[in-house]
Amino acid sequence: MMHRPPPDDFSLKETKPHLGGGKITGDKLTSTYDLVEQMQYLYVRVVKARDLPAKDVTGSCDPYAEVRLGNYKGTTRHFEKKSNPEWNQVFAFSRDRIQSTMLEVAVKDKDLMKDDFMGWVLFDLSEVPKRVPPDSPLAPQWYRLEDRKGMKLKGEIMLAVWWGTQADEAFPEAWHSDAATVGGSDALANIRSKVYLSPKLWYLRVNVIEAQDLIPSDRTRFPEVFVKAQLGHQALRTRVSMSKSINPMWNEDLMFVAAEPFEEHLILSVEDRVAPNKDESLGMTMIPLQYVDRRLDHKPIHSKWVNLEKHIMIDGEKKKEVKFASRLHLRICLEGGYHVLDESTHYSSDLRPTAKQLWKNSIGVLEVGILSAHGLTPMKTKDGRATTDAYCVAKYGTKWVRTRTIIDSFTPKWNEQYTWEVFDPCTVITIGVFDNCHLQGGDKGNGARDSRIGKVRIRLSTLETDRVYTHSYPLLVLHPSGVKKMGEIHLAVRFTCSSLLNMMHMYSQPLLPKMHYIYPLTVSQLDSLRHQATQIVSMRLSRAEPPLRKEIVEYMLDVGSHMWSMRRSKANFFRIMGVFGGLIAVGKWFDQICNWKNPITTVLIHILFLILVLYPELILPTIFLYLFLIGVWYYRWRPKNPPHMDTRLSCADGAHPDELDEEFDTFPTSRPADIIRMRYDRLRSISGRIQTVVGDLATQGERLQSLLSWRDPRATALFVIFCLIAAIVLYVTPFQVVALLTGFYVLRHPRFRHKLPSVPLNFFRRLPARTDCML
Repeated sequence: MMHRPPPDDFSLKETKPHLGGGKITGDKLTSTYDLVEQMQYLYVRVVKARDLPAKDVTGSCDPYAEVRLGNYKGTTRHFEKKSNPEWNQVFAFSRDRIQSTMLEVAVKDKDLMKDDFMGWVLFDLSEVPKRVPPDSPLAPQWYRLEDRKGMKLKGEIMLAVWWGTQADEAFPEAWHSDAATVGGSDALANIRSKVYLSPKLWYLRVNVIEAQDLIPSDRTRFPEVFVKAQLGHQALRTRVSMSKSINPMWNEDLMFVAAEPFEEHLILSVEDRVAPNKDESLGMTMIPLQYVDRRLDHKPIHSKWVNLEKHIMIDGEKKKEVKFASRLHLRICLEGGYHVLDESTHYSSDLRPTAKQLWKNSIGVLEVGILSAHGLTPMKTKDGRATTDAYCVAKYGTKWVRTRTIIDSFTPKWNEQYTWEVFDPCTVITIGVFDNCHLQGGDKGNGARDSRIGKVRIRLSTLETDRVYTHSYPLLVLHPSGVKKMGEIHLAVRFTCSSLLNMMHMYSQPLLPKMHYIYPLTVSQLDSLRHQATQIVSMRLSRAEPPLRKEIVEYMLDVGSHMWSMRRSKANFFRIMGVFGGLIAVGKWFDQICNWKNPITTVLIHILFLILVLYPELILPTIFLYLFLIGVWYYRWRPKNPPHMDTRLSCADGAHPDELDEEFDTFPTSRPADIIRMRYDRLRSISGRIQTVVGDLATQGERLQSLLSWRDPRATALFVIFCLIAAIVLYVTPFQVVALLTGFYVLRHPRFRHKLPSVPLNFFRRLPARTDCML
């Protein structure tokens, strides 16, 4: 199947932004915010006021400050009946949007009808000083309030006004002029930049060994006992004990995911299955996780007996029964030697074990400058017009960053820079762009979800060290109607290596911590634990302030990527064919050699073969030298750009609409019965082909086994006699002679070839397989 090349709009573009104010030394930059373009802001810090005059009949005032620059206006909170208010708020006005030469800072009295003017201070922007970190912050000063005619009034206000950049310490918490339409403290918190940390995750291993002295309600039957364990929303159970007695045994491991701080207790309940759908509790116990032992390696831990409590109903109330002697034998530990997988294995950004004592030293630093986006698609309608309120989220390791939201812009400029420690180069950073739907005037429902605009993944091992990559990445999202470009995001990325030797050493180390190999978890366990880990991470981050919402976390962690997709299955099939394409090409080339398509090349191969047979010690050096020369030759065409989303590789550009509709279907399905029947029949057809291929492979393997099984006595007799003759001939004939004769026979001229299959192949195809025994 041939794929058309991806459109230019879907390609990666290299850019040359003016980073760090142009302070460039070779490939390295030397200023603090050196991976972003400098953005100039006018900062106004309103600290406090004093001696404000009384304005109402009560002899007091309800003051607030209003900062106005052209059409932009910001206000502080107001205080009731206070003549010496303290605000300590910062306002930031983007220089690109300033349309005035005068800054007005007015103090007003909050009133029901109309706010009273109490005085103002004017600043000429041409006289405002400039501050560049690491300069110390500008000290605020007292200014006497004036009326509109310039006359001095009673009262003073403490202010600091300066020009700065986004590197200023006041930038993160400042009120921004581009957010002037956002009202309310909750909405303002939702648009500010923020750094989040994932909770520290542990694997909790509960080894249920045995129980003792259980007291079933019906002592005339053999109890069918199992143990049910619950941690938060996670619930697991052991199998029913084979020893059907009051002292059952299991020796079974149950694995959970726990997050610090430990908020939930582990609840263990011993249950007796008295009927097919009825279980009776024989006792339970509750174990706080903060008292559970922590294990860093595979050394065994001590087991312990815990008493089981039984609750009985007295007057309609559940009360604990005091006299109860049943016990449960357990071995519980928090596993610190594993890495808790909360991401897709292919896109992992962190591979360290849970226990910090087992961490290796960092090998470098990853710096990412989130510059801007352009050509964003309108995501919602506000006040009758299309708009987009975009922000970015970047995730690497346990650190999540969220940029500020740029209000109502299809070409937002963030110019924010973030840094991560790198412990393994074979990791991936994910950067997503989203539309903020939690602003005043946007979606007002509490159930509003932030819309995804697209994401970018960058694998660190594909980057050269100490080089700044500045590229514009396409934001591609798959919709039920097909793949759609939602815009482009402009990033600057630099991976700095602190120790080249340590980084090279990492390539010889296991990808995951050693406990994953000494005591490996099953595939089903890993899938279940990954699902629980992502649920815990999304729940904890959604409780932060401002929240990093569940839909954002799940999109960044690729939750649901394991679900069935016809498009993804085709893509993986073509990837496999691409891997085997090289072997197929070598096979075709060798077939041309054997058929003397190019006599000169075939003669040279004969000579090379003769040399290698006469001097076998040259075989391995020749192979490795050949691989070395190929690698050096391909160095000229090495990739110069980071990888990006490829619509052709993903089979997204030519996917059938019904296949995409199936991919976006819920689980369980919500489609009509006729569509489900059609898709089921399609799956049956595909599975039938796979079934045929698997059966053919099994047939070939069974034919190999039948060579010595005497299932076909004549064939086995022929093969055994052939083996005896071959052993005698090979014993008396030098190996080099046998190798030469075999090689020359394989490379013989077409004149000595027949179009019919060879004798060994005919013999092999006549061998019996177990297909005759299949129903």
